[in-house]
Amino acid sequence: MQGSFTFADLREAVPGLFRPWVADSAACVEENFAQWRYHLLALVDELEGEALARLAQAGTGPRRRTKYCGAVLRTIFSAHAEEKAGFSVARALFDVVCNEERKDLRPAFYAEIISLFNGACGRMIEHSAIIDDDHSQEGLSGREAALMRSRQLDAMTFRVEHFMSTYSDGLEAAAVARRQRRSERIKKYFGASAEQWQDWQWQVQHIVQDAETLLHLVDLSSAAAAAVTRARQARLPFGITPYYLSLMDDNHSDDKGRHLFRDAAIRAQVLPPAAYVDEVLASRRRSGDFSGLDFMLEEDTSPVDLITRRYPSICIFKPFNTCPQICVYCQRNWEIEDAMAADALAADEKIEAAVNWIREHPAIREVLITGGDPLAMADDSLERIVGLVAAVPTVERIRIGTRTLVTMPMRITARLADFLGSLRWPGRREIVVVTHIEHVYELTPEVVAAVDRLKRQGISIYNQLVYTFFVSRRFEAACLRRRLRQIGIDPYYTFNTKGKDETAGYRVPIARLMQEQAEEARLLPGMERTDEAVFNVPGQGKGYLRSTRRRQMIGLAADGSRIYEFFPWEDGIVRVAPSPYVARDVPILSYLERLAAIGEKIEDYQSIWYYF
Repeated sequence: MQGSFTFADLREAVPGLFRPWVADSAACVEENFAQWRYHLLALVDELEGEALARLAQAGTGPRRRTKYCGAVLRTIFSAHAEEKAGFSVARALFDVVCNEERKDLRPAFYAEIISLFNGACGRMIEHSAIIDDDHSQEGLSGREAALMRSRQLDAMTFRVEHFMSTYSDGLEAAAVARRQRRSERIKKYFGASAEQWQDWQWQVQHIVQDAETLLHLVDLSSAAAAAVTRARQARLPFGITPYYLSLMDDNHSDDKGRHLFRDAAIRAQVLPPAAYVDEVLASRRRSGDFSGLDFMLEEDTSPVDLITRRYPSICIFKPFNTCPQICVYCQRNWEIEDAMAADALAADEKIEAAVNWIREHPAIREVLITGGDPLAMADDSLERIVGLVAAVPTVERIRIGTRTLVTMPMRITARLADFLGSLRWPGRREIVVVTHIEHVYELTPEVVAAVDRLKRQGISIYNQLVYTFFVSRRFEAACLRRRLRQIGIDPYYTFNTKGKDETAGYRVPIARLMQEQAEEARLLPGMERTDEAVFNVPGQGKGYLRSTRRRQMIGLAADGSRIYEFFPWEDGIVRVAPSPYVARDVPILSYLERLAAIGEKIEDYQSIWYYF
């Protein structure tokens, strides 16, 4: 489904929706709205029943999807769900069927309604368009069936390889050569030697924090430079290490001026769009500071300074409130003052009070040290703070949350690796590094060397992926997972991009992440796909998207956004759980239009409509 969707398309797709209302204008009176709701529900039952009878021999997949669509339609037509969603889909359809003008209803709204009715009628994408399955095993058995199945699996693999081959890999020889040339020019600009370039402290001392310097070092549009300038004038946190600048391409457009998108994920992480700057400043005007950007309500889950606790046996410890560079979509952009801010290290008394709190709560068996990026601390400070946590006898695991593996891999020195390794106590204490690598183009020989240095000390390394628009093409995330395993990093979480207003341009529909997990990740070997897709619920924590028990689609907005209700992880565990959280998603049609604008074939994504 693509194109502009209108009321006329709805009439053509679902003629039963208009019986008998069009024939009898007297039916379109307010008193009959309740009857209209009954008509909608009866129509869904009728269409679904006919489809299931027709699909009796079609296998479980089509029947299951038909039932899903019917269930979603029944939910969004219910008075109870629309009260929670804050918008009545039944009323909107009643109005347009009765010839009342509803200018608020966007094409994405009609696209969703049409796709849901098509699904309930059994008219949908029967399988993913990414795999052409023409290897039937019907009538075969034994070795003959096994050989046909093997040919089928080969065809799947070759198709996957085709998609993955379209993404530039930072470990490819051509990419390594490009980065080498760029690093030489950046070193020349700063007057740096090869030894200085490999010194993480030199990298920190030369973080780029202004548009003027960026324009000397990076192929940057005037709009991007203006957004950086405005962000700095407004004192928004910003910074990029020289090493990370070397990962950006000199020319990211082809000879016709079309964006290559090769380094788009790298640029999107650190170059704030104008819309981001506008929204952050608007939030500051509304609240007087940046506290309005605390999307996860961390202040409500902080029992003592520097500690966040959402789950029974783990807490977050934040002793160092800055990073060498700032991700635009950072969860804690509201409390980070600037890249490598001088006062980022917490006072000794606060650090000691936080560690004492951990000691006084033996239920805490695992501590995630994050911030900010703790590995951006000086060695002495890092060793002292991590050593304090390791001295708590009830702590069985220490996680270090860091992005220095990709922003500044030279930080993983022999001293650092040896120190972390020295804290391991097999059978008693585990040391884990959790990093955030966003795209396969971020991988470099330097990253591989840093990972190997940690692995040789027995340190486990896990990756958290933020599923933004810039990493959401077919098999893009799968390509990353495959490479991560090759270099020794385990996939851990894939985060649905948080619903923060300032990062609206980064968000992807939940349906796309579910499609990725079901269709793309499933085609990888188990060790390459064993991460968990999650939605972060403000004030509560992670909701696992694989589990439909944790969420349901309860409505649509006029712009075509799906509205979901997320149930707290404590639901069913404790007697009184927090209230469910209602979230508004990105319109699927809008997302598909963005993909088309960068040259993607939308037919490869059509099954997205049937993931809820």
